[in-house]
Amino acid sequence: MRVAVFSAKNYERALLNELNAGHGHDLVYFDALLEPETASLAAGFPAVSVFVNDAVNRDVLRSLAQGETKLVATRCTGFNHIDLEAADEFGIRVVRVANYSPNSVAEFAVGLLLALNRKIHRAYNRTREGNFKLDGLMGFDLVGRTVAVIGTGRIGTIFARIMAGFGCKVIGFDVHRSAEFEEIGGRYVDAKGVEEADVISMHCPLTPETYHIVDARTLGRVKTGALLINTSRGGLVDTDAAIDALKSGRLGGMAIDVYEQEADLFYRDLSSAVIPDDVIQRLVSFPNVIVTGHQAFFTREALETILGTTLASISEFEAGRPLAFEIAAPGRARG
Repeated sequence: MRVAVFSAKNYERALLNELNAGHGHDLVYFDALLEPETASLAAGFPAVSVFVNDAVNRDVLRSLAQGETKLVATRCTGFNHIDLEAADEFGIRVVRVANYSPNSVAEFAVGLLLALNRKIHRAYNRTREGNFKLDGLMGFDLVGRTVAVIGTGRIGTIFARIMAGFGCKVIGFDVHRSAEFEEIGGRYVDAKGVEEADVISMHCPLTPETYHIVDARTLGRVKTGALLINTSRGGLVDTDAAIDALKSGRLGGMAIDVYEQEADLFYRDLSSAVIPDDVIQRLVSFPNVIVTGHQAFFTREALETILGTTLASISEFEAGRPLAFEIAAPGRARG
């Protein structure tokens, strides 16, 4: 099957070509993001593969349908970038990657926490310039501290297990309780429970209900000096409110691998450009903020699973078999 693959980087292309040997699809790569201005590139392709920052909105889906596209396969778990109701209206089926290596994201979140708390990013820059002083680099022991996990699915529970191994007390926020999370000593609390947390780590999907779940009101409750980690979706955190909390000292630091307006920035080399986004420029100027470019998933194991699952879903569609990882609009049964 001919597949238009948008936003595929060189490392993805090499691995897709390797894994595609067992599927035989005709993969055509486009450097551009999928958006209304580029959707015409997919004309004549029965299947389109996208990534997290491609804008698969109503206008794009209408254009894809006009070009006879019947399947959108997103190479990620989240699907907030896809208008599922419009896809259903235009007769386009959608598949995602439901599971890959949850360890990759959980381990990266722990890495961000350690770097932020112990000021490793600042120490690295100092020693490269010959400055070996310790002033301003003091952190705190994690043992005995309280870590709030917002979203206790597979990734959140693995993160919680690691933090429990550090000797932390783990509390959880989720509408769905996880027996595994409770087995490792996790305790569920309501919104006021955030007051207990020394560390808050985000691991829930972005939905209308979770948009800006960490806002000015939430941040007004946190313990002074708490650290905020987000490796899930940028829209979970009200960035302006987080900046205010950093400026006031309410937040002691923040490490983010995702950002609300990342589509215009991430996965691009802008080192020689003037970045017009004042918010991200402000964030990277703070000594107690770490920003990485949506790389938490980026391990060999995770990428192989992501791309292998995507190709398998396309093969299922081509063969007319049930789609194991289909996602549908609310109220519509999976086909």
